[in-house]
Amino acid sequence: MGGGKATGALLGLAIGDAMGKPTEFQDVEQIAWEWPDWRRLPFPANGLITDDTQMTLALARGLRTALERGPLAPLRLERPVREEFVDWWRSPDNNRAPGNTCLASCHRLSKPGRPWQVASDIGSKGCGANMRVAPLGLVRDLTPAQAAGAAQLQSGLTHGHPTALAASDLTAHAVRKLAEGLPPAGLPAALRAYALANRTRYDRTWLGDLAERAQDRTPEEFIARGWDDCLAVLDRLTAALAAPDVEADPCLATGEGWIAEEALATGLLCFLLMPDDPVAAVRRGAYSSGDSDSIACLAGAFAGAHLGADAWPAEWVERIEHRDELLAFGGLWD
Repeated sequence: MGGGKATGALLGLAIGDAMGKPTEFQDVEQIAWEWPDWRRLPFPANGLITDDTQMTLALARGLRTALERGPLAPLRLERPVREEFVDWWRSPDNNRAPGNTCLASCHRLSKPGRPWQVASDIGSKGCGANMRVAPLGLVRDLTPAQAAGAAQLQSGLTHGHPTALAASDLTAHAVRKLAEGLPPAGLPAALRAYALANRTRYDRTWLGDLAERAQDRTPEEFIARGWDDCLAVLDRLTAALAAPDVEADPCLATGEGWIAEEALATGLLCFLLMPDDPVAAVRRGAYSSGDSDSIACLAGAFAGAHLGADAWPAEWVERIEHRDELLAFGGLWD
């Protein structure tokens, strides 16, 4: 396997998203009526993606604009990403079962002069923020502080819950480490170490007064709640990998993925069960009882970051919606 890691990750997330689109609101028994063997789940003929890839591309466009203006900094990132998110919210193509938090928060972001911390949903830790964060793991010249701050800020534009912030940061970090060549077997321990190192680090430069809008006594207590949720689900991931079962619905081990930390863990589980079989990883994610498109989207991003662009069947790449734009961003960041 080879080819560009950024291209591989972006194609993988869109392929996983399209693979999981038809099965998102079905349980495994319903999927099995039509496709008894998960290994034979087909790639859709039309290659249509969902809001997961739409919002990833919105973030990628905003990030590209920000980087064209200079070194990445909070306001330099917020302005174009906010504009892209509002454009997505207004678009007639925004008809792919978007999440309620994203819709409501983007509506609030559309009000001129409203601080993003006011627009954010401080109580939502849905997976809508970390399903789209992969681009921030693919820009190689970002410092660790820039990548972490930007991952949390882009989450906070819509999902301000500390677990959404932490899961977005962890997701981008996982993509980055895989693209840098970390062996998949070492990823769970690396993510645990990263979570522990950052557990009480509240970066006011990037997040401003977001924590003060929650009920925690201090910003450190606020952010620690999010990292603790992620550490707990990493425990479940480690247990699942210790007794691997590729035939079982992955959601039984690490959760259905509607919330941020479970989407991260179940996407990771599908990838880590089959780290050298990317097609099987996205099929396993899509053939699940939970938020199948987001789980398969994340599994595809991890697999593509690990194996590169050549991981994906050429006939699937040919059919994927927004292929040209995905390839353009991949080329930019490779």
